[in-house]
Amino acid sequence: MIAVAQSAAEREVVTLASELIAIDTSNVSDPTRPGKERLAAEYVAAKLVEVGYETAYVESGAPGRGNVVARLAGADPLRGALLVHGHLDVVPADPGDWSVHPFSGEVQNGYVWGRGAVDMKGMVAMMLAVARQFKRDHVVPPRDLIFAFLADEEAGGFCGARWLVDHRPELFEGSSEAISEVGGFSVTFDGRTRAYLVETAEKGVMWLRLKVSGTAGHGSMLHHDNAVAKLAAAITRLDTHRFPVILTDPVREFLEGVADLTGVPFDERDPEAAVARLGNLSRMIGATLRDTANVTMFNAGYKGNVVPSLAQATVDGRVLPGREQAFKAEVAEVLGSDTECEWQGMPSVQTTFDGALVDAMASAIGAEDPGARVLPYMLSAGTDAKSFQRLGIRHFGFAPLRLPAELDFSSLFHGVDERVPVDALEFGTRVLDRLLRTC
Repeated sequence: MIAVAQSAAEREVVTLASELIAIDTSNVSDPTRPGKERLAAEYVAAKLVEVGYETAYVESGAPGRGNVVARLAGADPLRGALLVHGHLDVVPADPGDWSVHPFSGEVQNGYVWGRGAVDMKGMVAMMLAVARQFKRDHVVPPRDLIFAFLADEEAGGFCGARWLVDHRPELFEGSSEAISEVGGFSVTFDGRTRAYLVETAEKGVMWLRLKVSGTAGHGSMLHHDNAVAKLAAAITRLDTHRFPVILTDPVREFLEGVADLTGVPFDERDPEAAVARLGNLSRMIGATLRDTANVTMFNAGYKGNVVPSLAQATVDGRVLPGREQAFKAEVAEVLGSDTECEWQGMPSVQTTFDGALVDAMASAIGAEDPGARVLPYMLSAGTDAKSFQRLGIRHFGFAPLRLPAELDFSSLFHGVDERVPVDALEFGTRVLDRLLRTC
């Protein structure tokens, strides 16, 4: 076999990922505090300017919320541009829980380690490496490419993509399609058959802030109107409640594709049985069979011997397309009339698994991993696609990575010891390069 020399993009992608991870961009989800994305945005802008790009640096809605956007002109200006976007912020990490420091960007044992390696500085590094390669090599892609490096995705993008869409839409002028997280990663079935999942849909978000009032008093006395107890009971009812199973088109397509690959028939009357056969992936795919509502924060009281008059909680609701009103009604019924609900929502995202861009994704994967398949799926979480669909942009999750069969990839999102294989980053860079040259 003749060895093929690595491209400049492949040679630098690991370094870019490591250096980006080492810039702590933790997002504590407090819009009143300055953001931490500025240093990472300035790093990205400098790397782009170095090879000749003109960049737009914008702080979106709050100090430090740095965003960088650059455009590479394509051969056909009449075609819709492709938006390639990634976020620079990450969720916080406690160094005491990790095997390596989460902001070290350490490279060891064939992996790049650190917060953001998967979500999503690895993809940001691939975007940056390919963008730099194209500029150095004077590549003219078939259509305009817009590279966007964004703030605040981990808190909904309200000081990031959402703000830019509302206040600086001209930065994305002409965009008709987009790619970003969470998709393009491989899953191995039966220990031998690899498929790459392309996100074509994602659940909607319904964040709930719950309040229950009661009668305050001394903790030593009898109490029959305890706000903490009432809210705890309501939350327990919600936690044990199971929303109905609904088989959406993206999930059906995915499960039918898995059945075709494995030879195990898929019974539409029992999709949960099909999901149970998916191993580690079942946590994510299983969450796309129904709405979910998980309590994430509980706050009550101010002293150990005082029954407070108010108890509050936060619930993370994720809702299937078209289920928003039914979900709100079902949650209200489960919680009961004592619980006051304040809602903040973001819409679901959904498109079809077809068209020239999908064909180009399959071709790019096939060129680097012959015999592999691409399958559509629904993401149980949310991304900046929710903001960009406000501009009529069709979205796909495609951040290509060829992963070891034994790696529990889905557990690394927001997890301890987040890491990405070095060879997966190099593979993804090759795939992204092929895609952007042909799409």
